[in-house]
Amino acid sequence: MKQGVIAFLSWFFAIVFSAIGLINSFVGNDPEFGIFIVFASLLFYPPIRFAIEKKLGWRMPKLGLTVLAIFILWSSLGVGELIDKIQMALSMLQYFGLNSKLES
Repeated sequence: MKQGVIAFLSWFFAIVFSAIGLINSFVGNDPEFGIFIVFASLLFYPPIRFAIEKKLGWRMPKLGLTVLAIFILWSSLGVGELIDKIQMALSMLQYFGLNSKLES
C-alpha cells in the first residue's frame, strides 16, 4: 500500500512539474528556467530515477526530492508567475481558435 502511494505521488509530481516546465519554456520570457524545470522533473519519474540510481550506484535521498519539489513549486508559483503564464497560454489558444475545439 505504501509503495503504491509513493509511486502515485512520484508520477503525479513528475507530470505536474513537467507541465510547469513546458509552460515556462514556451510562454513568457524565461525559456531557460523552463528547460531547467523539465530536466529537474525527470528525477521524479520512477523509471528514470531508478535508471540513474542503477547507473550511479547512489540513491537520491527523499529529503533531496522533497526540497527539489518545494523549490520547483516556490520558484514557479512565486517568482516564475506561473498563474499569469497559464492565463497567457489560454488566451493564445483562444486567439488561435483552439480553445473552443478543446472544450467540445
